[in-house]
Amino acid sequence: MIEIERKFLVKNSSFLQQAHKHSKMIQGYLSRDPKRTVRVRLVDEKGILTIKGQSSSSGMSRFEWEKEIDYKEAKDLLALALENIIEKVRYFIKWNNVIFEVDVFEGVHLGLILAEVELKKEDEKVDLPEWVGEEVTGQKEYYNSYLSFNTLKKS
Repeated sequence: MIEIERKFLVKNSSFLQQAHKHSKMIQGYLSRDPKRTVRVRLVDEKGILTIKGQSSSSGMSRFEWEKEIDYKEAKDLLALALENIIEKVRYFIKWNNVIFEVDVFEGVHLGLILAEVELKKEDEKVDLPEWVGEEVTGQKEYYNSYLSFNTLKKS
């Protein structure tokens, strides 16, 4: 499956008033090779294993394979992860015909808030909420795999 998404910095916390649900996430990387990242994630009480391919030249699309796995197995895999586990709370906001996923990072990335929106095609037009700031799509320093070995704080 090909994932197509745009990513943005978030200007303020007003998105919280529009969120219809949220999930606590803990994730680590088993591989950070840009051609094939392998991530294990705990989402609330679920385990998820994800493999992503290399991003397109625009940074908007790439292959993504994701599968729910046993929670205990995911915890065991997380123990094997490379350094710097990422912890965040993801908020889901319905906006017009799309869902924005807003990640509020904790730990070493405290203060960083990123919004993502998945698209059906790269040239799809999206009406942006007022709390969406600078677009950072394709900027590697905002990839979770990059954040897992670098400290990047935003306020």
